[in-house]
Amino acid sequence: MNILVTGGAGFIGSNFVHYVYGQRPDWNITVIDALTYDNNKKNLDGLDKVEFIEGNICDEKLVDKLVQKNDIVVHFAAESHNDNSLSNPRPFLDTNIVGTYTILETVRKHNKRLHHISTDEVYGDLDLDDPKKFTPETPYNPSSPYSSTKAGSDLLVRAWVRSFGVKATISNCSNNYGPYQHVEKFIPRQITEILEGRKPKLYGTGEQVRDWIHAEDHSSGVLAILENGLVGETYLIGADGEKNNKEVVELILKNMGKDQNDYEHVNDRPGHDMRYAIDASKLMNELGWKPKYTNFEEGLKQTIEWYTNNETWWKPQKAETEAKYKKANQ
Repeated sequence: MNILVTGGAGFIGSNFVHYVYGQRPDWNITVIDALTYDNNKKNLDGLDKVEFIEGNICDEKLVDKLVQKNDIVVHFAAESHNDNSLSNPRPFLDTNIVGTYTILETVRKHNKRLHHISTDEVYGDLDLDDPKKFTPETPYNPSSPYSSTKAGSDLLVRAWVRSFGVKATISNCSNNYGPYQHVEKFIPRQITEILEGRKPKLYGTGEQVRDWIHAEDHSSGVLAILENGLVGETYLIGADGEKNNKEVVELILKNMGKDQNDYEHVNDRPGHDMRYAIDASKLMNELGWKPKYTNFEEGLKQTIEWYTNNETWWKPQKAETEAKYKKANQ
């Protein structure tokens, strides 16, 4: 099997490449990545057989050349940080909409299989006391430039399946955590703040709930869809990991030997979604998938250990990231 992974030097994409590299050693993996600020070629260190191409998914000629040589395109490439989408939406339109269009037209031309990676944020949010969870039938209700452009990319994929017969599947996943995540994101930001001797930061009151999943479990879910998923279907990937932000900060402090109340409140994000929750029963029941990290605290301990042992990886990102947050009083 020859697979092309877009955005494969990013957080979730690189975790997927590592996972497939170990689980399917006979597969040939090519990564295309533009190496924007939050992606890092070092994320692929040690994967000697992976072919890396620096390039943009909006580059039609390059994408055409790469798609033609592969059997499957796994499309991770996206602008994904909500705060950045609020300050400058344009890159999200370019990558998430135009980039996905470019991928779709190329897989259509060469009759290749596509798997499109998306997010639960396309569904908007749920009330804290709502017993429901997101399912593949939940109506889209995005609330930010990031989530709206991801929703748009999902709808493009569905339209190309129906109108042109493109062989595609979609997965919408809950919040990921694990190795190789940029320090601007919630969990690595708090871990690295503590490692640098500062208090972690909590948006507002910290009541917002996220459904956390380890990046390795996301990767195994995507692999299950690639091998057994039905073309045209959407699968939700989640691990029943609902925790509010306050609980997560307190767990990080606890597992790093600190007082669980030793954090700072900062300005809340504008339009901050209250709760995400994934119903992954379709993926579990139809494809037999199960998450490995069913205990969030155990996965969190492993993540803390990774950042503790890999300071040279995250240190170059840290000062600039915190300067941006300071400017926003966050």
